Amino acid sequence: MNRHYYLPHSSIEFHFRQSARDFVVDEIPLYPFSGEGEHLVLHVRKKNLTTWQMLDIFSNHLGIKGRDIGYAGMKDKNAQTKQYISIPKKYEEMLENFEHEGIKILEKQYHNNKIRIGHLKGNRFFIRLKKVTPVAAVKISQALKTIKKLGMPNYFGFQRFGRDGENYLKGKQILEGTLKEKNRKLHQFYINSYQSFLFNSWLSRRIEISKLVEDFSVEELHLALEMDKGELEVMKKQSHPFKLVHGDVMMHYPYGKLFHYESEEEIERFNKHDISVTGLLSGKRATRAVGFAEEIESKFDTIDSGIDGARRYGWVFPEEVEGEYKENEAWFELHFTLPKGCYATVLIEEIAKREIQSDEEQE
Repeated sequence: MNRHYYLPHSSIEFHFRQSARDFVVDEIPLYPFSGEGEHLVLHVRKKNLTTWQMLDIFSNHLGIKGRDIGYAGMKDKNAQTKQYISIPKKYEEMLENFEHEGIKILEKQYHNNKIRIGHLKGNRFFIRLKKVTPVAAVKISQALKTIKKLGMPNYFGFQRFGRDGENYLKGKQILEGTLKEKNRKLHQFYINSYQSFLFNSWLSRRIEISKLVEDFSVEELHLALEMDKGELEVMKKQSHPFKLVHGDVMMHYPYGKLFHYESEEEIERFNKHDISVTGLLSGKRATRAVGFAEEIESKFDTIDSGIDGARRYGWVFPEEVEGEYKENEAWFELHFTLPKGCYATVLIEEIAKREIQSDEEQE
């Protein structure tokens, strides 16, 4: 899909490729582990393995089913990643002779409960960009400062859509009944990919509208967007590059309850990172936008059966954002922390103002 970016600079050229040396991820647990209980929590480091592959390796070594192993989130394959998994405590002795070239157990501790999907606060990233010129480094530094201050769009990354970018089409066909997928995991993955495509399409449209609001008069916008003039006047007064629309579904940040944007007081709360706007993962039983926001959202709300819907932050605020240019090597090294479910590659693409998947395909 053609994605709209919010940063004002032109495209920046550099080389990025996911690898264990240039892409490092540290999972941040949602809470401290108790130190006691019937579950053994392993802090593991993996290289060049998907999370599923790693779980299969532990499952085969221990002789247990994959569902007996707890984990909080999926991690990239072409990277060095650290994450937490849990196994029943009674299998601890069987780990004494565990060895694998792509996996290292860094630490063990006990906990009362099995780790569940989503039980993480976020992820800390280290990313190295290569072939960066001094001029590009200045632009990257400025982009990082803007993202640190204003946040960034929370698009789903290209990894969600497969190598050809068309997994979402299979999900659409499954829901329409024109395609059957017997593998339950793939069935669910394809449908989720279609939800992600609709979400990204909505978010791109909202950024496009926000940029138009900044660039044109209310009269011009009224004719082009067919939106209420009063609503457009309120949007033009907003200083943030993502313009809120009355009826948007907001959420306390970085977690909390959903509510609809009604009062202009919410604009300042958004600017302070106290709340953020959410987008729809189309499906059953999800909270919908109302009013003017619903008019935009409804165009991307095409799933009414077959899967539950949800809300996802449309805008997130990276933390601990740091960058260093190493001119002798022509490297730019980034450190930043993202909430769970966010894609580091989306931040890189926002800086680059272009798709970076093509960088991978060149190698």
